[in-house]
Amino acid sequence: MPYCSQCGNQVGADDGFCARCGARQPVGAAPPRRGPDALAGINPRTASILCYVPGIGWIASIIVLASDRFRHDRAVRFHAFQGLYLFVVWLMEDWVVKPLFSMIPHLHIHPVIEAGLLAISIFMMVKASHEEAYPLPVLGELAQKSVAEN
Repeated sequence: MPYCSQCGNQVGADDGFCARCGARQPVGAAPPRRGPDALAGINPRTASILCYVPGIGWIASIIVLASDRFRHDRAVRFHAFQGLYLFVVWLMEDWVVKPLFSMIPHLHIHPVIEAGLLAISIFMMVKASHEEAYPLPVLGELAQKSVAEN
């Protein structure tokens, strides 16, 4: 079954317009498929939420960005890029901040930053579940630029 060229929603082969966004669908033969799409059964909302799961969201983000299913879905791609950038912040906190502040015995900033990042991840999963493309400071701007470049 083909997908909308604008939002990625499933459309019928004979549909002239998408039922979700109303975008006109290209007429003619569908492009050849390269095989079964592993993400055919996943909806955009679920894909967006998975991009923010702490620890493994980066894997979902890469899969979403590499898939044909969400190639033209700007909202899902935004969440995938922002999820990747949030993962980079997690890595910087773990590899830079944690060792740096572990030398100071009574300054426990690492757990506070880690709790903040966990709260941001949960907040973004809630926003993605409501299908809101909420841009985080700095990371959201980078994600918007990344989506615009593709």
